[in-house]
Amino acid sequence: MVREFKLPDVGEGLAEAEIVRWLVETGETVSEDQPVAEVETDKAVVEVPSPVNGTVREILAEEGEVVPVGTVIITFNVEGEEPDESSDESAAKTGEGTPADAKGEKAETAKADDEGESSPAGRTFATPSTRRLARELGVELAAVNGSGPGGRVTDADVRAAAEAADEAARDAETAESATETADSDGVKSATRRIGVESDSDADGAKPTPQPESAVDRDRTLAAPATRKLAEEEGIEIDSVPTERTKDGEAFVTPAEIEAYAEAQTRAQKADAEAISAGERADSRAIEATGEDERIPYRGVRRTIGKQMERSKYTAPHVTHHDEIDVTDLVETRGRLKERAEARGSSLSYMPFIIKAVVAGLREYPILNSQLDEENEEIVIRGEHNIGIATATDAGLMVPVIRNADRKGMLEIADEMNELVEKARDRSIALEEMQGGTFSITNFGAIGGEYATPIINYPETAILGLGAIKEKPRVVDGEVVPRKVMTLSLTIDHRVIDGAEAARFTNTVKEYLESPELLLLE
Repeated sequence: MVREFKLPDVGEGLAEAEIVRWLVETGETVSEDQPVAEVETDKAVVEVPSPVNGTVREILAEEGEVVPVGTVIITFNVEGEEPDESSDESAAKTGEGTPADAKGEKAETAKADDEGESSPAGRTFATPSTRRLARELGVELAAVNGSGPGGRVTDADVRAAAEAADEAARDAETAESATETADSDGVKSATRRIGVESDSDADGAKPTPQPESAVDRDRTLAAPATRKLAEEEGIEIDSVPTERTKDGEAFVTPAEIEAYAEAQTRAQKADAEAISAGERADSRAIEATGEDERIPYRGVRRTIGKQMERSKYTAPHVTHHDEIDVTDLVETRGRLKERAEARGSSLSYMPFIIKAVVAGLREYPILNSQLDEENEEIVIRGEHNIGIATATDAGLMVPVIRNADRKGMLEIADEMNELVEKARDRSIALEEMQGGTFSITNFGAIGGEYATPIINYPETAILGLGAIKEKPRVVDGEVVPRKVMTLSLTIDHRVIDGAEAARFTNTVKEYLESPELLLLE
């Protein structure tokens, strides 16, 4: 039976998305929840999982194509079910069918029943970044008990499962030492290699591990625990290079499987980096040629443009500027930096600023708000979720630090650094950029002093930070050099008055000019 899969709404109210890359090909066998495509929307690249166990019948959207939500983008032949008449007609129209070798293959996963396919009860819930981590660590998500809300599998759950698998593999390796000894006493291996001449046959030296494409076996001798490890790592055991060969026979150990899995992961990352480098090169390869040039306006750039347009033409923007003497802040951060590094944290000025902003939002909660136009209500947000505008090669992204008011300085620093890194390498999950209540942008990092930041709609305010520069200031009647930072606070004037913006800025200034006050927060 043919199952059509429509592009889902992977965001909040998503209307369309761009197909970035297909992860499967026609005729390929897939399992439920296996990523089949990468789509880009709302500043994030999101993996779309297969809804069924089956075989890819037809891919209906091209890479780079912008597809409306609800459009059929791929069809599957469901395993164990006969194609219906509509599938036969589709095959006749496209000239495509399921390859003979694909018909004989079975995915090594449990077949979903009709109820599981139509209900989320049989599904494993996890973010795209968690699914990616599971693949990198060779963890089967379906076997992991989620500790997150609603049973969602978290990164910590995946890492715990990987550690348990590693421990089991080490125990299995110890047991296999006895098996190898038995083989050396006369137990022959049941493996033969076809089409590959071993180095020991050629010159008596130890064989050099062959790449996957160079290894061809009927089957490989290995202990049950070793085969289970290979299955968990998601690799074909017959493709694992091994130095344990004798007379054309091979024996694979857990250590060789882990080494091969790590090599595959490094290769995949290298490919991803190469693709990313190519994208960056394309984005920066614009040169003045004296002629007009047209560049596609889509993907992240188009998403950012639409969001900026909506914000600017919906909310009347007003920007309030001011300066702060942050000499004491610079000294305080300098004293704490080494201690933070000793704890494994990188402490910038941003965690101090976030804590000062939270203090200001507590005193003036109108800046931590949204305007519900439909119900004509101003919603004062109960959470303090601070977005950090981050410049990336793909454009501006805003990862969100949730519940910043409940976190310590180093906790904020660690979470912020992790989210910023994920945004820059495009591995950040969509939900990690949603739910913000107030945003901060640091244009001072590239030398600017003042700006007019655009609000991250539907928020009602954004704070811009200028560069810290040494300037002359009058202190106790004398002109002395001081460290000065500029602020640019943009507000939605429908909700926030200029006086409230000024008072909020004064509160932030008070905390940053006397950073010891942050100890009270």
